[in-house]
Amino acid sequence: MIVVMHPQATPEQIKNVEERLTELGFKTHPIYGQEKTVIGAIGDKKSLSSEALVTFPGVEKVVPILKPYKLVSKELKQTKTTVRVGTVEIGSDEIVVMAGPCAVESVEQLISSAHRVKEAGAKILRGGAFKPRTSPYAFQGLEEEGLKMLSQAKEETGLPIVTEVVDPRDVGLVAQYADIIQIGARNMQNFRLLQEAGMAGKPILLKRGLSSTIEEWLMAAEYIMDTGNEQVILCERGIRTFETATRNTLDLSAVPVVQENSHLPVLVDPSHGTGSWKYVASMAKAALAAGADGLLIEVHPEPSRALCDGPQSLNPDKFKDLMEKLKPIAQAVGKRI
Repeated sequence: MIVVMHPQATPEQIKNVEERLTELGFKTHPIYGQEKTVIGAIGDKKSLSSEALVTFPGVEKVVPILKPYKLVSKELKQTKTTVRVGTVEIGSDEIVVMAGPCAVESVEQLISSAHRVKEAGAKILRGGAFKPRTSPYAFQGLEEEGLKMLSQAKEETGLPIVTEVVDPRDVGLVAQYADIIQIGARNMQNFRLLQEAGMAGKPILLKRGLSSTIEEWLMAAEYIMDTGNEQVILCERGIRTFETATRNTLDLSAVPVVQENSHLPVLVDPSHGTGSWKYVASMAKAALAAGADGLLIEVHPEPSRALCDGPQSLNPDKFKDLMEKLKPIAQAVGKRI
């Protein structure tokens, strides 16, 4: 439920309502607006009726949250969430592009990629140190050594880093290096991992699962936010359908659907969404036109030699060209890049 306080409600009255809700087993999530304070209360509403709560001094009204996801819902928070990473704000009027190689392979490969994507306008460096693959025999990543290389790239370029964690036991290790912790598509409903990552206190990039509905995706985000971590970024990366012409089917309709139902920022990953570098530019442009808050793009200095996902990676020159072509589209939708 949402407890809407009167504009004239005092801090003491707000505190009293929170304390009473906590006593009854509710988790409270106050949102302090310029005019009003609202308190999101998550728990068993049978323990307290709306009629009883509205009698508390300072309470204006009580509104039920109808969506199964509560904290993620726009019913709780009408204003859009922005996630701040250093000086970068994801969910603002700036399109944030995260770019880099799918997997960290070597210091030279990573540093070269980092400099080139920064020069082209990327704000965050992506790179996988832990790589969950369909085949157990495929390259699985350099793990902690890869994290150290990411740290070195950050030190040289100043770019914050986003990297994936695949095991709850590794969350603490990844959190030591990452500015944003990524939860990949295959782990979207690994609920223990979601909880551990949420408790790390870092921004979380949550990718949509291969065969997940939008509601299931938002419910996964709810697991993270339920830990008290409100720094969640959603990422559409394509879903599995009957179509075989592309690696996945990039569901760009998910962008406006999410924005209608949630206050969280949403990015699009056209690299995984299509599986082919030939289609990345078109889908990146379409994603901005659909209202995405940013992009996640794979860039490799030599895609033909990549140990992971080379066919869907842009080389640095193609990435630079794409970034230039995205600028007028961002401007057309009232944003900048």
